Amino acid sequence: MEIAFTALVAEALGTTPFRLLDVGCSGGLDPRWRAFGERLQAIGIDASRAECARLAEAETLPGVEYVPGFVAGIAGRPVDLVRGQASPLIMAIRERLSFMRTREIRAARLAKAEFEEQLRHNAWELTELADSTRPVAVADLLASRGWTEFDYLKIDIDGSDFEVLQTLDGKLKPAGVLGVQLEVNFVGTHAPNEHAFHNTDRFMRKQGYELFRLDVRNYSSRALPARYVWPTPAETLTGRPFQGEAYYAPDFAIRALDAAKLLKLAAIYAAWGVPDMAAELLLARRSELAESIDIDNALDLLAAMAQPDRVRKLDYRSYMRSFEADAPRFYRREGDYTLGERVAAAWAAFRFPRR
Repeated sequence: MEIAFTALVAEALGTTPFRLLDVGCSGGLDPRWRAFGERLQAIGIDASRAECARLAEAETLPGVEYVPGFVAGIAGRPVDLVRGQASPLIMAIRERLSFMRTREIRAARLAKAEFEEQLRHNAWELTELADSTRPVAVADLLASRGWTEFDYLKIDIDGSDFEVLQTLDGKLKPAGVLGVQLEVNFVGTHAPNEHAFHNTDRFMRKQGYELFRLDVRNYSSRALPARYVWPTPAETLTGRPFQGEAYYAPDFAIRALDAAKLLKLAAIYAAWGVPDMAAELLLARRSELAESIDIDNALDLLAAMAQPDRVRKLDYRSYMRSFEADAPRFYRREGDYTLGERVAAAWAAFRFPRR
């Protein structure tokens, strides 16, 4: 439903583009943004030259390009691939995790594998790389493309993310950036330049952005590996919170935005899985947006997103009436457990009958 909502917003935008900067675009752009269709303009940057070439060959939209290169941080220095892009402490903790042991086990095979498999294992350093001694400066790249403003920023480059983010200090709001998606670390020191969540969060709030979503990824130790979440070695079902994804945007009730920016912001909220914020925006700014978009239709799409477990979705008004009536559907029923929870309870009763 978020795709349908984004498509509705895209139609309402007319010829106004949605501009996205993806720093660390390995694997391609998030498919959700392709709902903007021809209005999508994007620049993807990645250290893997081979991956940029693959993505460029497969790209179907004329406004999307891929630039191979390492991205310069606040010091503008070349990337030290021997030392690693992250701090020594984070690199040391990383070495203790189970996914690194799996990479060691598979090292010989990965060295000879096709670059697609190397990227699936996040072994981007084994692929054909851009020149690390000539890093790309984000501000210079945007200027060369004539991007005086853009809508969305994503940074995921496995290490120097916070260094790169700091090059945009004081520039995000003037550039009209609405959504910022950042990979963050939940380990590290108290150092002010450490690529850790607390520093990222402090920085983004200083820029005038609020946290609207936070995903936490757990990683197990190689001393007792847990099952991987995905078919490739990365995050695990249990383990310490090591990395995650933080999503920042302005609060529309505080930031003054024109109609086009408001519509884009609503699409971003919805794409992030917070349709409630998109609905609040549409209701609060109905008078400004009613000429551009069918508000009631948009609210129905957002209400459908809030009902993932229902085959027959209630429209927005029916959904709200149901809430105002304090309907049971808004509560978890007593004894309504998932299959996994039932199996775990049965196993616990079998092992510890006296409990």
